[in-house]
Amino acid sequence: MKTPRKFLFMASVSPALWLPVKAWAEEIPPTLNSGDTAWMLTATALVLFMTLPGLALFYGGMVRTKNALSVFMQCFAITALVTVLWSLYGYSIAFSDGGASNPWIGGMSKAFLVGIKGESLTGTIPEAVFLTFQLTFAIITPALIVGAFAERMKFSAMLLFMGLWVTLVYFPICHWVWGGGWMMTKGILDYAGGTVVHVNAGIAGLVTALVLGKRKGFPNVAMPPHSLTLTVTGAGMLWVGWFGFNAGSAAAANGAAGMAMVVTQLASAMAALSWMFMEWNAHGKPSALGLTTGAVAGLVAITPASGFVGPMGALALGAIAGVVCFFGATTLKRAMGYDDSLDAFGVHGVGGIVGAILTGVFASPSLGGVGFSKGLEMVDQLSVQALSVVSTGVYCAIVSYVLLKLIDLLVGLRVDEEAESTGLDISLHGERGYNF
Repeated sequence: MKTPRKFLFMASVSPALWLPVKAWAEEIPPTLNSGDTAWMLTATALVLFMTLPGLALFYGGMVRTKNALSVFMQCFAITALVTVLWSLYGYSIAFSDGGASNPWIGGMSKAFLVGIKGESLTGTIPEAVFLTFQLTFAIITPALIVGAFAERMKFSAMLLFMGLWVTLVYFPICHWVWGGGWMMTKGILDYAGGTVVHVNAGIAGLVTALVLGKRKGFPNVAMPPHSLTLTVTGAGMLWVGWFGFNAGSAAAANGAAGMAMVVTQLASAMAALSWMFMEWNAHGKPSALGLTTGAVAGLVAITPASGFVGPMGALALGAIAGVVCFFGATTLKRAMGYDDSLDAFGVHGVGGIVGAILTGVFASPSLGGVGFSKGLEMVDQLSVQALSVVSTGVYCAIVSYVLLKLIDLLVGLRVDEEAESTGLDISLHGERGYNF
C-alpha cells in the first residue's frame, strides 16, 4: 500500500482535505520522519504485546487449570502461523492492488514481500514498519476467536481453521476497509478495527461455538476461572497495549495519535465502571472479572471511533458499551444457550457492533467529533456503518461455517470426551500448565 494511514484518515473525513494532500504527495517525494518511525516501532511492539502475553494471560486465567497451557499454546501458535502467512501473501492481499484497483481483494504484487527494502516508505515511515504494524492486527484477530472455543477444540483443527480463516476472511475484509476496497470507497469510519478485527472475530467466535457445541457439563457444571490473578494481569496488559492499537493507527506521532490515546483511556474507564455497577446491581457484589471485562468492552467499542470522536463522546460510548456488553455476555448468552467459553462474541462481537454503529453518531461535530466521511449527514453515515457491520458479519459467518464443516470432515473439530475430561494440556500437548 502506497498511501499512509494518516492520509487515509484525512480521506475518510473529507475529500476537500484529501485532494490537496494527494497533489502534494505526487509532487514531493515522501521523506522519512524519525519521530513518526519511532512511535510506530513502539506502537507495533505494544500491539504484539496485546496478544503475547496480554490476551494469552487474560484468556488463560479464565479457563480451568487443566486447559490453561492449551490457551497459551493456541495464542502462541496463531502468532507464528499468521506471521508466516502474512509474509507470503497476506500483506499483498490486504494492501496491494496488484496493478489494478480491486474492491474485493488485493493483488499479489507484494507476495513474499517482494520489493520491500529498508529504504521503502509508506508515507513518512518505512514500509517494513507499516507492514509489521498491520501484521500485529492480523495476529490478534484470530487469537480473539480462541475465547469462543476454549477447552474443546483439537489443536490440529485450530491450526487449519486459523490458517484458512485469515486467508479467506481477515485478509479480504482488511482490504475492503483499509486497503482501498469497497467499504473504504463508500466512506466507512473504522479507525483501528471495529469491523476488521472485533466484529469479524466476534462473529467467527459465535459460529465456532455453535458448530462445536457446548463443553461437557455446560451449563450445569460450574466452570470458574482457575486464576483471576492471571486474567486481571492480562487485562491490564491489553489496556496498555491498546494505546498502540488505536493511537498507532494515526501512523504518525501527531495530534490525531494523542487524541486517540485520550479517548481510548476514557472509554475503557467508563465501560469498566458501567459494567461493574450493572453487575453489582444484578448480583449484589462487584467482581474483578466483571471490572476487567468491562474495561476490555470499552476498548473494543472505542476502536473504530478512536480517530473520529471527542472526549465526551468517548465517555458516552464507553458507558453504553459496558451496559450492552454486560447483557451480551450474560442475558443474551443464557437466552440463546450457546457456549461462548470466554465471551468472545459477548465482548468483541457485541462491543464491535456497538462501536462501529455509534461511530456514525459520535463523530458528529455537534458531539465533539471530527465530522462524517465524504461530507455525509449522520443518517447516511449510520447507513454506511450498518452496511459494513452486516456485510462483515454475513460474509464472516458463511465462510467460517463452511470452513468449520470442511475441517470437521478432514480431521474432526472436537476432542473426544475422555480428552476433554482429562484436559487439553495433557491430552493434546503432554504437558501441564501447573505441576502440583
